[in-house]
Amino acid sequence: MLLRVTNTPRDYPWGSRTAIARLTGRPPSGRPEAELWLGAHPLCPSRIVDPAQAGGHATLDAWIAADPDRALGPGRTSDELPFLLKVVAAEAPLSIQVHPDAVQAHQGYDDENRRGVPLTGPDRVYRDSRHKPELALAIDGPFEALVGFRPLEATRQLVAELAATAHAGRLAGADRLGDLGHTLDRAAGPGVDPEPVLRRLVGGFLAGDGAARSLVPVVAEAARKAPRGHGLDRELDTLADLAVGRPGDAGVLVALLLNHVMLRPGEAVYLPPGTVHAYLRGVAIEVMAASDNVVRAGLTDKHVDVHELQRLAAFRVTTDPYLAPLRAVPGTALFDAGLPDFALAVVTASDAGRARVDLSGPAIALALDGEVHVTGQDGEAVLRAGESVFITPDERTLAVAGRGRVAVAGAGLRMGVPA
Repeated sequence: MLLRVTNTPRDYPWGSRTAIARLTGRPPSGRPEAELWLGAHPLCPSRIVDPAQAGGHATLDAWIAADPDRALGPGRTSDELPFLLKVVAAEAPLSIQVHPDAVQAHQGYDDENRRGVPLTGPDRVYRDSRHKPELALAIDGPFEALVGFRPLEATRQLVAELAATAHAGRLAGADRLGDLGHTLDRAAGPGVDPEPVLRRLVGGFLAGDGAARSLVPVVAEAARKAPRGHGLDRELDTLADLAVGRPGDAGVLVALLLNHVMLRPGEAVYLPPGTVHAYLRGVAIEVMAASDNVVRAGLTDKHVDVHELQRLAAFRVTTDPYLAPLRAVPGTALFDAGLPDFALAVVTASDAGRARVDLSGPAIALALDGEVHVTGQDGEAVLRAGESVFITPDERTLAVAGRGRVAVAGAGLRMGVPA
């Protein structure tokens, strides 16, 4: 079955006012539209366009609960859809955050339940007991993010540039930047394990004491005044912009330590559990395990849990967060991090012939542009930009024709031989 689904965008304040409306071909609502969720997560399940096709059920989660054999297949390992597909449209930076692995999620969820933290309360961290690996794919112009800790030597160079600017401009607090630079000089030496250094720096930045708070404005002013053209322009611009949007927020200091990633359309990044990250701006497809567990550490007015971030975060250096696609089949790029929960295929249809994606589990297809004709073993649908269908596993394969791009998220995707 190909079951048409839709949803209402979530209006978080950092969202774009135009991007999701443009994708879905409707006038802007006038409000920020940050995320469009396609899936069965109980916080925001997709609506079924024609409930009569699904036994009268109005939402995807309700239909799956009522008929998991049909929706998820007899070979499923759970009665819940294992993935969630989102369109993310960021006009302002999101919080610096991290997500748990399976063990951490179970521990945190059980602990908050024992302590009686309300499931929907503002201080609740673990909304469910599931892990949350995710990948993000840029679809419409560049997508900027901070992803994982950069090598300490690269951070040392950035801090040295900020310190030189602060001293040259006689900025208040220049000596504190110099002290940070000396710490990094020692830490970036040969044979030094970066993990305890990064853990100590992040803990100090987020401790909330006067020393950390007083360092934020000098970093902000030095980033704004530092000369450009030395290969650090994007990092300096990001620090300056973050400090304008979140003055005094210690998350600006954590951003000093993170890789600045600029995804071009069609490029993806993979974020395993424990990866400290923040999306900055742009439009992306995001696919993740079906969880809403987020531990925040800064750049936000929401609940911040520094202790839990310290427990979850992987304080490892990340030199290459990009996820390269498999391109064995013309017109199809498959982004697969080797997880049972999800993979993402992007199919570019053209008049040259049909591309194909083979399915071994449920999937969701979302048209990104143009008009595409998607055909399974029994069902078919014509999708225009912003339209989506839920695909049951018994369709087995999805052939795509027409002209345009379609994103297919699902468990157990494989690239098929073009029809």
